[in-house]
Parts: sequence; structure tokens; C-alpha cells
Amino acid sequence: MKQFVVIGCGRFGTSVAETLYDLGYDVLAIDKSEEKVQEIADKVTHAVQADAIDENTLKTLGLRNFDVAVVTIGSDLQASIMATLIAKELGIKLVISKAQNELHAKVLEKTGADKVVFPERDMGSRVARNLVSSNILDYIEFAPDYSIVEITAIKEWEGKTLNELRLPTKYGINVIAIKHNKEINISPYANDVIDKNDVLIVIGHNKDLRNLDR
Repeated sequence: MKQFVVIGCGRFGTSVAETLYDLGYDVLAIDKSEEKVQEIADKVTHAVQADAIDENTLKTLGLRNFDVAVVTIGSDLQASIMATLIAKELGIKLVISKAQNELHAKVLEKTGADKVVFPERDMGSRVARNLVSSNILDYIEFAPDYSIVEITAIKEWEGKTLNELRLPTKYGINVIAIKHNKEINISPYANDVIDKNDVLIVIGHNKDLRNLDR
């Protein structure tokens, strides 16, 4: 299971951290504010008060063992850039950094950020769900317990019909459309074949969708 570290516990960072934790993942939250750390302590796996630009402290916290770092530091641009740089130097494979503007984003990318997000454009919860979904391309919350998602057809599905795949029985999901190149097949039939790189639009219980992604 992936492990996440969220550096910066403002509104955006808190939203990401809490959503990841609610989805069942291990989350370490870091902030230099003791008050913010106390507020989030019961909503993540671990919460630590620390300076994000102190490389030795981050090493001590075992950051190199995490799969994904989300740097959501707010107005302190220097801290944001340094935290991104340190996270990459410690060997974290995927570093997502929050940017204040386009110039900040360019610096973060040159510093090593694998992806830059803008809070004005991305809801924290949606970003978090996409982070933990290697196959899910997009996510739409349909109801409290159900969602509609786009997933890329896995290799085992290629060349098989929907009837052969028995997705509702095996995975608890129902296919409501199939994207093939630029064409969209609405309400596909049981004998429709899944081709390589097809994108399936499916609906299912959130638990089943998370199991499918894993």
C-alpha cells in the first residue's frame, strides 16, 4: 500500500491528508505550526511538528520510505521550493507541489516536482483520490458511497467481451460507456469487445473501485 507524506497543513494540505487517510492509506502530516499539527493529529496516521526545510529532520522522520510527497506549503515560497527539492533528493518517487502562480510553478518544476497543482483549480479531495489511483483517469462522486470513474483497460481485459469479463461479478462495477480512440460507445452490449487502450466509464461502490485500483 502506498504511503503519503503531506508537508504543510493549511486548508488544502489538510483536505488532501484527511481524504487520503479516509481512503485507508498511511499518511504522515508535517507542519511547523504546533496548533495545526494538533488539529490534524487524530485525522491522519501520524502528525509531526517540524521545519520542512530542515533536511536532517526530514531524514530522521524517514521520508525516503514514502512513495508520494505532497508539498502544500502556502505563502512561504522558499520553504515550498526547498521542501520539494529535499523530498526529491531523499528519493521520493512522486512529488506533488502546490503553486501560488505560474512563475512559482516553473521554479517547482525545475526544482524537481513531478506535478504542480493550483488549489484554485483542484479540489484537495479530488487531487487526493487521483493520487492513489494508477488506473483511474478521472473521478466523479455520484453519491456518498458510489462513484463514476474512467479507467484504462488493463491487459487482461484486452480482446475479451464484457460478458466474458463479468466485471459486475468479479469487481462489483458496471460499465456505462466505452471510449475507443475518439469514439464513445454509450450503453455497450455484453458482446462488445475491449481493445487495447480503451477507456471504460464505470460506476461502482467506492470500496470496489479502490480494490480494483490496487
